Amino acid sequence: MELYESIRNEICEVCHLLYERGYVVSNDGNVSVRVEPDKVLITPSGVGKGRMTPDMLVLCDLQGNVLAGTRYPSSESKMHLMIYRERSDVMSVVHAHPPLSTAFSICRRPLKERYLAEMIVGLGEIPVTEFAMLSTDEVPDSVRPFVQDHSAVLLANHGALAWGPSLWSAFDRLEVVEQTAKVFYYVDRIGGGVEITQEQADTLRSMTGFYQKLAGKRDA
Repeated sequence: MELYESIRNEICEVCHLLYERGYVVSNDGNVSVRVEPDKVLITPSGVGKGRMTPDMLVLCDLQGNVLAGTRYPSSESKMHLMIYRERSDVMSVVHAHPPLSTAFSICRRPLKERYLAEMIVGLGEIPVTEFAMLSTDEVPDSVRPFVQDHSAVLLANHGALAWGPSLWSAFDRLEVVEQTAKVFYYVDRIGGGVEITQEQADTLRSMTGFYQKLAGKRDA
């Protein structure tokens, strides 16, 4: 347990937040963090995220071989490991079943309309994968086409998946997916929205670096 202790604690904190915010129930979801270029800590199979403890986490290599831990890694570990192999800059992957974004995944409806400035600057379009049988190679294969150009997807009839340069960025992105799904749902109920124009969207994207700078520490 002493190995990567602080990261283990942060993973458990994220797991507890996923549970507390209703993004997972029972044994839903999985969380992983790249701790070395070829090593990943991942949540175990069959344990509820609300009761996850640091000693339960499993250390694997990028081929899925267990290096440390007394439990089996998540049954969806293949999905996580594929993303790490494809993207050396990705340091964390978070998967959950938030209710509204999961509903969109069941409807096979991507979150693509240009309704939210924050979505344009941050995640961009959130596509839906092809349906994949759980815990098989179909799952990573269904995600692979979107890994390079996206930071999140809806897994058809399954839930939401997000990745990023840190654990908290991956969690934040998953939370933005669910919030976006909520907004889209309300827009549909009201009767439809007005999209931001393509020109306005291009201007917003050009400001990404500005917002990234503001998110960092201010120079003294």
